Amino acid sequence: MTGPAVVLVGPMGVGKSTVGALLAERLGVGYRDTDADIERAAGRTISEIFIDEGEEHFRELERRAVRAAVAEHEGVLALGGGAILDAGTRRLLAGQPVVFLDVGVNEAVKRVGLNAPRPLLAVNPRQRWRELMEERRPLYTEVARAVVTTDDRTPEDVAEAILDALELHKS
Repeated sequence: MTGPAVVLVGPMGVGKSTVGALLAERLGVGYRDTDADIERAAGRTISEIFIDEGEEHFRELERRAVRAAVAEHEGVLALGGGAILDAGTRRLLAGQPVVFLDVGVNEAVKRVGLNAPRPLLAVNPRQRWRELMEERRPLYTEVARAVVTTDDRTPEDVAEAILDALELHKS
């Protein structure tokens, strides 16, 4: 077992899902998203889990989902924006081909939208997004083998930059 070919981390709205699916296609491997794993297992959306049981419960589900995905998945793996908050998850990602997809606040707000069902952005989304990034950026950087910015780039360009950064050969 070698682990994932690529692990994508970064904030909500950066394009992990879109870029991850493109990367998986180019590499000829599967794509997996831990947020989708959590929703499938819980039979509810992440927003519903946050509202019904709180962030702490969600983060425990997230820790388990990330652990399972890193152990089982050999393709492209996208983690939820807050997965790197857990020290155990950061240790688990050590040595993995992790790419931090970075994005500026204006671009993120355009992509996420101010009315999207994002529980952590419910009040003052632009300010809250900035605060989250200030808190998380050092953690994203800590786990990343490469940083790729997505501002003013197409998903195809971002996927190409990731392949170049990790020196991955396309199938």
